[in-house]
Amino acid sequence: MRCLIASSSRDKTESDFSESRQVRLAAMAAEEILELSNGRITAKIAAWGATITSLIVPDAHGNLADVVLGFDTLEPYMKGISPYFGCIVGRVANRIKEGKFTLNGVEYSLAINNGPNSLHGGLKGFDKVVWDVVERKSGECPSITFQYHSKDGEEGYPGDVTVRATYSLPDSTTLRLDMEAVAENKATPINLAQHTYWNLAGHNSGDTLDHSIQIWGKHITPVDENTIPTGEIMPVKGTPFDFTTEHKIGARINDVPGGYDHNYVLDSGEEKNGLKHAAKLKDSSNSWTLDLWTDAPGMQFYTANYVDGITGKGGAVYGKHSGVCLETQGFPNAINQPNFPSVVVQPGEKYKHTMLFEFSA
Repeated sequence: MRCLIASSSRDKTESDFSESRQVRLAAMAAEEILELSNGRITAKIAAWGATITSLIVPDAHGNLADVVLGFDTLEPYMKGISPYFGCIVGRVANRIKEGKFTLNGVEYSLAINNGPNSLHGGLKGFDKVVWDVVERKSGECPSITFQYHSKDGEEGYPGDVTVRATYSLPDSTTLRLDMEAVAENKATPINLAQHTYWNLAGHNSGDTLDHSIQIWGKHITPVDENTIPTGEIMPVKGTPFDFTTEHKIGARINDVPGGYDHNYVLDSGEEKNGLKHAAKLKDSSNSWTLDLWTDAPGMQFYTANYVDGITGKGGAVYGKHSGVCLETQGFPNAINQPNFPSVVVQPGEKYKHTMLFEFSA
């Protein structure tokens, strides 16, 4: 599939480049879904939100399943029906208290879209924009690179930022995501996250309460009534949040009001190639396992508590707990918590964030 960004850039110099043609090209780019495959794993990724709409993986017997929640077409994503299925969120993932922060003596006010807070970049975050396709590679390590330019003042954030996200298949059963962002002219908070909802039994198989998970985090950042971290770093030992050894997701979920939607401090995983082991997710029905590795300091473990009767791919109805989100990230509201790792990127500096999804059966 040809890269639309290349042709549209070239066409801009042509005298017959009418406004209506610009609109048509933008619509084509928005509706573009690209395929990334190595013969074993096949991902479909949209330019809208750099969104994974489908990910098909084989089990030990060669049976295939689509293990991510989503929609057959882009219309539900573009109409705002999607609860962040499969997309990249930013400029700042997760919540910022009351949509306010002060940086270099200037107070910034953001769009409020989650109770009293700003969530996942605001009303029109990176999940609700068209990313340019700037590079495609085939061969042994196929990849697709998306790029988006976020302007100074967008959703209230300071400074121009250029963001890149590269999805690749470095080996037969691994998906990799490398995210980068450069603050061009002002200091700004940057915290990107990939918001796929996983169901290893297949996207249409019901809830994930029988999935087992192990999380390499001995602490969480507990939250207040508005899901904003209190600033405390709380040990998980002896609590329903303790997944330092493998447990079924549903075993203690009723002891957590509303379900799991908490940031884990990734402080105890083994490392390889500069990435920490963040989590291991298993489905007992077909023996699929997903191992997640990252260089981010935290991970939001979210059990789709607010998904309620959404009609997705093939007419599947996604209910509560129908997927699991493993959103590696900087800590929520870190811009207002000086004891949390900083998410501020200075002008000319580059933010980097890598996720490695390893499948086995």
